[in-house]
Amino acid sequence: MDYHIIPVTAFAQNCSLIWCAATNQAAIVDPGGDAEKIIRAVAEKGVQVSQILLTHGHLDHVGAATELAAHYGVQIIGPQKRDAFWLDALPVQSQMFGLAECAPVTPDRWLEEGDSVQVGNITLEILHCPGHTPGHIVFFDRAGRLLVSGDVIFNGGVGRSDFPQGDHQSLIESIKVKLLPLGDDVTFIAGHGPMSTLGRERVSNPFLQ
Repeated sequence: MDYHIIPVTAFAQNCSLIWCAATNQAAIVDPGGDAEKIIRAVAEKGVQVSQILLTHGHLDHVGAATELAAHYGVQIIGPQKRDAFWLDALPVQSQMFGLAECAPVTPDRWLEEGDSVQVGNITLEILHCPGHTPGHIVFFDRAGRLLVSGDVIFNGGVGRSDFPQGDHQSLIESIKVKLLPLGDDVTFIAGHGPMSTLGRERVSNPFLQ
């Protein structure tokens, strides 16, 4: 799977454009804002967007989802339904952060553990990884050894768990039970900051020791 990371919003959130080179089919993962910037990046890569994918319901990951879904005429898919309250509260989230109002988002399809999503010939496996939010999911390209991890794990860190319905113990369990067993060779694109590998984080991430 090919990918291009597009930092968006004042939170420098990593919106990921991922695509299948064989078919040119693409997905936009976590478009937190700056829709025009994302549209330009898609045009530069010359790919065809077939869906919008969401890892969780925080504003900095979904702020441009509705606008881009309308622009490309595609569906919004994910996260897991326990994040519905975050998506319903997007106008409040906007006010909290002093950003332009974002209307509530209702995905066309919720995702559950064990589901999969196709991007061209690439299969993305869905793992439910609560802790940062209760409905947080990640997208795993097993064949390509690439994980889009949202705000579960970072290079040298883990996601915050002090938001409503966050839980630090569940977050660490999600990482240790679901992510690390995927393999040390798996590279991940985090929701913020630089990329890393699960192997590197397993031995050096202070939150996992």
